[in-house]
Amino acid sequence: MDILLNLLCWALMLSGSFFVIVGAFGTYRFPDFWSRLHAASITDSAGVILLLIGMGVYSGLTLITFKLLVIGLFMFITGPTSTHAIANAALVSGLRPPKLNNETLDDDGPRKPSDTL
Repeated sequence: MDILLNLLCWALMLSGSFFVIVGAFGTYRFPDFWSRLHAASITDSAGVILLLIGMGVYSGLTLITFKLLVIGLFMFITGPTSTHAIANAALVSGLRPPKLNNETLDDDGPRKPSDTL
């Protein structure tokens, strides 16, 4: 049973680390502010929560697990809130998201979105 619990802990911590690393590369690779903000917020929330769950399972039912739960709740509330505040500040300062075209380009030329169904 102890080996299974350790495997679960490592799987959660490795998957959380994967999300955080992919989010860092996504933040670097995406072209504009809005897509970078989205990549950072989603992967940060998912990665941190998985890491904290993995550490909580590893430590068992102790005071450390309670502290990790409190940190997780704090991160779960403040992460999306800070992302919203940053997006709102950018929007108020005049940075607008790019407009979407009604047509998408293909090798054969423009096509309507209804043709993709």
